[in-house]
Amino acid sequence: LKSCDVRGVFRGAFLDRQSSAATAMTGELFDLWKAGRIKPKISATYPLERAGEAIAALADRKAVGKLLVRMDA
Repeated sequence: LKSCDVRGVFRGAFLDRQSSAATAMTGELFDLWKAGRIKPKISATYPLERAGEAIAALADRKAVGKLLVRMDA
């Protein structure tokens, strides 16, 4: 494919089949993020009480990148 860029992974089956490897990879991703080596696209942030709006945005395919739901204490 020309000019094709694929990002992201469906992790459901991977988590089921290789949970320890998936956990290790998640830790590596967080380390890369903390070091500033990767910067995920975050299109919106919602407080917990508006989580339903975040789910609706996903369902309506309005999200570009990640949506965050904050659970502040």
